[in-house]
Amino acid sequence: MKKSLLALAVIAASSASVANAADYSDDIYKNDHKWLQFNAMYAINEKPQPAGNDNNHNYLEMEFGGRKGVVDLYGYVDIFDLAEDDSDNNNKKGADKTFMKLAPRFSIDGITGQDLSFGPVQEVYFSTLFNWGGGNGKPFDSTNNSFWGVGADVELPWFGKVGMNLYGLYDINNKDWNGYQFSTNWFKPFHFFDNGSFLSYQGYIDYQFGADDTFKGNSQATHGGAMFNGLYWHSDNYALGYGLKAYNDVYLIEDKGPTDLESSGISHYLSATYKF
Repeated sequence: MKKSLLALAVIAASSASVANAADYSDDIYKNDHKWLQFNAMYAINEKPQPAGNDNNHNYLEMEFGGRKGVVDLYGYVDIFDLAEDDSDNNNKKGADKTFMKLAPRFSIDGITGQDLSFGPVQEVYFSTLFNWGGGNGKPFDSTNNSFWGVGADVELPWFGKVGMNLYGLYDINNKDWNGYQFSTNWFKPFHFFDNGSFLSYQGYIDYQFGADDTFKGNSQATHGGAMFNGLYWHSDNYALGYGLKAYNDVYLIEDKGPTDLESSGISHYLSATYKF
């Protein structure tokens, strides 16, 4: 499942009116903002997919997030295959038609009332991430994972503010820990047009590591992940984008292993967005 980046464009577009100070001792609500958008998506060769089977499918995504007091929230709900049947080249055939992600982070700066920024680190968080659905079972029942850890907003040269999180993965279905994940995301406007619209390079990395090669009797990779690289055009109300996503044993599924799934390779995403 993708972690969408169009949301970062909304936040960046309004950043001029949002305070950047991490010291919340005077007002924990000074950085409050919220946003909502709908994305029409088309995925080409999305991984994992059955070996030798081109996996193309469409989906509608409702994406939302913002900041309220000490809580920084990102989330989305995907509804798959709105405009096509369950064809043989679609890995959503017989699978869940819904997937939901919620990623609330809790500002330690805001909770303690202390400015914990240092060097390039702007703000520190207790970070969580929850996934439901999207597998081969009942909706919101087949793939239930939670991630728990720490995060930070980090200022990097050229990229600007980058979100970073280090989690431990707790498998809700199996009720056990299953390694770690490092996640980072970025959004960089690099060309502005006279009408106020702009082009951006945006992307993310999700990298899992430290897992056992066998989990609850099932063989798995010990590390793997995905990197998304997107080129997007943004206006106040719309966005159009293309993303190239590179996989390596994504979700700890061994490429062409016991499940005969391709979990490594390249996929492409096309998107059209309406911003509320």
